[in-house]
Amino acid sequence: MNSVQIRSAERALSVGTWLIVGGAMLFSILTVTPLMERHSPKGWEWTAPILPLVVDAAVVIVVRLDAVLASLGGHGGRWPIALRWMTGCMTLALNVADSALKKDLVGAAVHAVAPLLLIVTAETGLAYRRAITTAQSAREAQLKAERAEREQAANERREAQERRQREEREHAAMLAREQREHEALIAREQTAREDAARREEHERIEARERAEREARERREQMREQQQAERERLEREAAQRREREAREREQEARRQQQERAEREARERAALLAAGPVNEKLPEDKARLVVHASFGEGLPVRAAAELCGWSTGWVSARYQEHRDAAKPLLEAVT
Repeated sequence: MNSVQIRSAERALSVGTWLIVGGAMLFSILTVTPLMERHSPKGWEWTAPILPLVVDAAVVIVVRLDAVLASLGGHGGRWPIALRWMTGCMTLALNVADSALKKDLVGAAVHAVAPLLLIVTAETGLAYRRAITTAQSAREAQLKAERAEREQAANERREAQERRQREEREHAAMLAREQREHEALIAREQTAREDAARREEHERIEARERAEREARERREQMREQQQAERERLEREAAQRREREAREREQEARRQQQERAEREARERAALLAAGPVNEKLPEDKARLVVHASFGEGLPVRAAAELCGWSTGWVSARYQEHRDAAKPLLEAVT
């Protein structure tokens, strides 16, 4: 059986079981309720349907849980068996009690049909479900084993195919290697013949080139001598120009030093006058500010020496800084 047939059988078993359970419960309620009304205290007759409902509810619980456990392949132990048989016996006793008290054997037998059918159906349904679960587990194991065998056979076929392909590739590679070796041997022989011809031609060319090289070397030797003479003259001229440049540079440094000493004396003379009480003329004040800037004096000290405001002196300092910035950048 396939999985569809198994599910169809389980559905038929479940529907049939619940139809029998429902019919037995309805028959039991209709049979037991009058008996309970006659045996209930006066005024409590309305409680008559409670007992058959409780017993039938226990039957429903037993049937339902046994079905779940059977589908899972489990077993509830002794208590579910005891509850199943106890509820079945209670249902049977309640259904035949009225006829038995009246000594009506036919009535007792008729009322025993539904409870006995319920008991046997519950036991049979449980057995069927366990058998179906066992058969389904066995079939799943068989399918799993067959699938494993198919996978193993597929793996073996794939490995055999890969082995054949590998052997074919190795054979093709061996043939290609032999072909390459044969072609390489032929190429080496051809290369050897060509090399011999090239060596002969090369020796002839070398002899001709040797003669040309000797003539060229003689000409080059003469040119080198002339070149060496020219280089000697140029070197002497360069040394003379370098010596003259050093002399000019020394003279420029000496003049620059003298100019710096003269400017230092002039600044010292301007700064030696000390603070003034009145503003100096602008041209003289600019000279004083320039001297103060060169000596690194603060703005306030320069302002005291020339008599002008610190703002004006700061502006002149900034002009000197701006003028000195390109020189510093050129030096760096």
